[in-house]
Amino acid sequence: MVGLGNPGPGYAGNRHNVGAMVVDELARRAGIRLTPGKGARARAVSGEGRLAGRRVVLAVPSTYMNESGSPVRGLLDYHKLPPEQLVVVHDELDIPFSAVRLKRGGGEGGHNGLRSITRSSGTKDYLRVRVGIGRPPGRQDPADFVLKDFSATERKELDLLIVEAADAAEALLAGGLEAAQNQVHPRS
Repeated sequence: MVGLGNPGPGYAGNRHNVGAMVVDELARRAGIRLTPGKGARARAVSGEGRLAGRRVVLAVPSTYMNESGSPVRGLLDYHKLPPEQLVVVHDELDIPFSAVRLKRGGGEGGHNGLRSITRSSGTKDYLRVRVGIGRPPGRQDPADFVLKDFSATERKELDLLIVEAADAAEALLAGGLEAAQNQVHPRS
């Protein structure tokens, strides 16, 4: 399970880093310490343990978002995992702030981190925990919007959003995609 974000304290509170925030929460819950890797894992912090009754590798690439594919490929190769077992936690502009959605595959929607992972893994067929950050206001460039910190109003709800996204990730691990979608997605 990989949480996407950009490295360094200057990006820590950005909307684009919500995937990394969720993986940090999952690591805290499971008592998994994320440490810098070596060799094929050198471009990520990662740790192994049990979560939702399953063995899991949690990781956050230490590269910039648009270079996430190489460290993810390195982790998959090191742990001998197929891309179909990969779960990517990431920010999603096309979902309202504070909503969480789960899916397998699909397009990247302009998300450079997903595009990089797809290129490196050779497939779009990996699981995704999509954490809604909403659309930018007015005519603000989406690229600028994702690299801004959450607003004061959003920060009041951010901890709850991270908890809900972590809960969704655990439900995905525990029961599979369809069961987790039935639990997480609102009824229409």
